[in-house]
Amino acid sequence: MSLKKHIPNTITSINLLCGLLGVIFTLRGRIDVAFPLMLGACVFDFCDGLAARLLDAHSPIGGELDSLADMVSFGVLPSLMLYALMKASGWEWICFIPLILAVFSAVRLAKFNLDPRQKDGFIGLATPSAALICASLCYFVAANPGGRLATLCSGAWFIPVLSIVLSALLVSEIPMFSMKFGGGKKSDTRTGMMRTAFLSIVAIIAIVVAVLGANWSMIVLASFTVYILMNIFFALFPLK
Repeated sequence: MSLKKHIPNTITSINLLCGLLGVIFTLRGRIDVAFPLMLGACVFDFCDGLAARLLDAHSPIGGELDSLADMVSFGVLPSLMLYALMKASGWEWICFIPLILAVFSAVRLAKFNLDPRQKDGFIGLATPSAALICASLCYFVAANPGGRLATLCSGAWFIPVLSIVLSALLVSEIPMFSMKFGGGKKSDTRTGMMRTAFLSIVAIIAIVVAVLGANWSMIVLASFTVYILMNIFFALFPLK
């Protein structure tokens, strides 16, 4: 087997390593390090599939390894970050509720591997999207401990409800567009319009956050919240 066949799996393995390091730093109370590590995992998760397509290096083990890496980076890591945030607020038993996100992430990944409908888009929320909402929220709260969002997250209901809602979205039947390119197939008009609209909104969010001087993690949090709302809206009111 040529060396290029190993490149996608190597990239996936780096994704897994980022997730593992993120877990360690989360348990040490270093959300400020764990979140950038998750962002790194997202970059490598995007690149491994792209590399596999460009190099024609698909393999059965690659698909399984990708799911295992995603389970750690986008399932275990975000649920532990939410757990740590609630634990730091003094909650005991209720702080374990966010761990259900890891369970539903596993179900989501298993469904994805077996669902032929999800080649060019997603059915249900993708695990990286859910993970980035959780991680950016935790990072923003850590950077702004006296803010309104931190006060909201310190309560008994917000994070558990968020965990349940995201878990439900992970295994839902709501169609959601993918931002992954390079599959060799031209995107349909609907997907193209949604991608363009989403990227435009992200640009606007970035400008607003910069003007207001808010922490940069708000760009990630607001963007993926909008992503979910957009997909729900277009599922209810499909484009003609």
